[in-house]
Amino acid sequence: MKLNLTTGLVPNLNVSAALLAFVFLRTWTKLLSKAGIVTSPFTRQENTIVQTCAVACYSIAVGGGFGSYLLGLNRKTYEQAGVDTEGNTPGSTKEPGIGWMTGFLFVSSFVGLLSLVPLRKIMIIDYKLSYPSGTATAVLINGFHTPTGDKMARVHEVLFTKFPVGFLSVVLFWFYFDFSMTYIEDKEQVLDDQKRNEVFLREGIPLWVACLGYITFSIISIIAIPLMFPELKWYYVVVAYILAPSLSFCNAYGAGLTDMNMAYNYGKVALFLLAALAGKNNGVVAGLVGCGLIKAIVSISSDLMHDFKTGHLTLTSPRSMLLSQAIGTVIGCVVAPFTFFLFYKAFDVGNPDGEYKAPYAIIYRNMAILGVEGFSALPQHCLQLCYGFFAFAISANLSRDLSPKNIGKYVPLPMAMAVPFLVGAYFAIDMCLGSLVVFAWHKLNSRKASLMVPAVASGLICGDGLWILPSSILALAKIRPPICMSFQATN
Repeated sequence: MKLNLTTGLVPNLNVSAALLAFVFLRTWTKLLSKAGIVTSPFTRQENTIVQTCAVACYSIAVGGGFGSYLLGLNRKTYEQAGVDTEGNTPGSTKEPGIGWMTGFLFVSSFVGLLSLVPLRKIMIIDYKLSYPSGTATAVLINGFHTPTGDKMARVHEVLFTKFPVGFLSVVLFWFYFDFSMTYIEDKEQVLDDQKRNEVFLREGIPLWVACLGYITFSIISIIAIPLMFPELKWYYVVVAYILAPSLSFCNAYGAGLTDMNMAYNYGKVALFLLAALAGKNNGVVAGLVGCGLIKAIVSISSDLMHDFKTGHLTLTSPRSMLLSQAIGTVIGCVVAPFTFFLFYKAFDVGNPDGEYKAPYAIIYRNMAILGVEGFSALPQHCLQLCYGFFAFAISANLSRDLSPKNIGKYVPLPMAMAVPFLVGAYFAIDMCLGSLVVFAWHKLNSRKASLMVPAVASGLICGDGLWILPSSILALAKIRPPICMSFQATN
């Protein structure tokens, strides 16, 4: 929550959650054993379930809008946007409150749990999407619970628990140069696919349960949201929930390829559309709330696919995974608003000159104002560029799918091309370096590379994830890397 209210950027903590779950529960079982209390062995499936619950809980704090679209509704953000600004309508505010925030999180979060459940086989088994963070988490968990004779477990241990190659290298690179190792390599080669697929499909979630649950939670939301926010009409909510599964699929597919959760960008599309449709008087509130609805569904469904990938690789029951995700979501919906109010009451949240700037609150409100003003407020030729690149993306995907395999593999993925435009190209060198290493490794020894690349990749991703914890502590203590690199224009 602190990172959310300061920088607005929060890294993926799946790996850290898995590690902490292992450390605490393994320590707990050892203490019980020393006390003479007989306990069952701590298994990889239990490790996965606990990690899933923890991730679902913290995801609500990170993606619940406390530092963006919900905070953008308060009066302070309204005043920062300019009380005389065209489109920033007086009265388009709602002060934060534990009650309505908790209710909003409950009615908006659970729909996302069921939106993609019927497609889990397609995403995980048929498409074989890698979901790098989910895969790295699974390899970490399997490494902790694998007999020491396994070669990949030993490599993982060398990369990771024996510090110099994995963890320490990430520590040094991050602390001195802030160089991310996460994107070096994220491919996987799954062993024992048949057994994993069997377990993954054995305890499936019936289609009718997922559909009935989605419809039920949607109806509750369609009734409750307009009562909380009269500016957002019920028929807008209906349209949002009709389109949400398609958007969730697109985001989950992209996340499976790139490890990037683009839920906020889908939410921004909803923000612009709803703000424009709702009109000048209601547009700002309708846009911000509608953004939250779409973002919650799209993000949670993507997170669940990451967890399903982890469960697939650790032989964990999908039903248990879904239940654990639901429990974590309930905890997050209750705990996150209280945590936010600790900061909101104790600090000057939203002050651009303070520590807790919450920079995305004013950004989201300004985007809603832009949506109210319409396309005329967009830069010149913006729509034409959008139409042109949309056509390019369709053409590229058709060429990739219809061409022979030896030709189609050279056609770039528009989804991967789009990521640097949204988040910057800071990881391009990382991915290029990793691809070159893997290419050279396969040329030298393809069989060994197929076996060892997943272990190396997971060690790098896990090392990067582990460093998040001490780096957050250093950030809280206001300790910065001793080397600062910048590029400025010369006179």
